[in-house]
Amino acid sequence: MNTTYNALIVPARIIQPVRIETVNTDMAALQKLVAGNIESITGTDWHAYLNDAGNRLPLNARAEVLIREAGVHIEDAFNGTAVFLGHGRGGEELDAPRHLIRLAEQLFNSRLAA
Repeated sequence: MNTTYNALIVPARIIQPVRIETVNTDMAALQKLVAGNIESITGTDWHAYLNDAGNRLPLNARAEVLIREAGVHIEDAFNGTAVFLGHGRGGEELDAPRHLIRLAEQLFNSRLAA
């Protein structure tokens, strides 16, 4: 079973670039990426992992904008690093969807993938 996927990483700190990174999707690795316990936000064919007690972490305005622009209505603020991955019909992890990466490229004026 594959446990590594290409994720769209959106750090909270604006000085850190939005990037595509191959990540291990076991719980310990994801918790390390988000600096604590995990909560998730789900879109049509993607989900984002975030720190569930993020109020002690920097606000992640870029993740909020991306989630809203991807069509998910949210009212909460998000803090800390966000890790976006795709998901399949059976709930399995997949690489971050290309349309989400393109949206991030447009929103953040960055080239993320070849």
